[in-house]
Amino acid sequence: VQLQASGGGLVQAGGSLRLSCAASRRTASNNAMGWFRQTPGKEREYVAGIGWRGDRITYADSVKGRFTISRDNVKSAVFLQMNSLKPEDTAVYYCTVARSPYSGPSGSWHYWGQGTLVTVSS
Repeated sequence: VQLQASGGGLVQAGGSLRLSCAASRRTASNNAMGWFRQTPGKEREYVAGIGWRGDRITYADSVKGRFTISRDNVKSAVFLQMNSLKPEDTAVYYCTVARSPYSGPSGSWHYWGQGTLVTVSS
């Protein structure tokens, strides 16, 4: 499964961005999809995950109430709507697909996209 993420960019604090990620195979539609992020010198951090039916949605505490994950199984795509962005949200965001219908922060994530950079200025 190949993943292509897009939608990153430069935004001012308080602004919004919508990330998109398209998977190359329909098999992604049967598995959990999610987003992680990483900043230089830090480990990759879980942001959000969504089950194959669009259920069992989980978020990192740092983004709850501001970010919304969704998916479109017809398009084998996952999205991340990011509102009220803060400078600390600046990172490379990676989309990912599990090999199981459900996964989460400590679950197993197998396929990874190339990342898209989000920069939030203060």
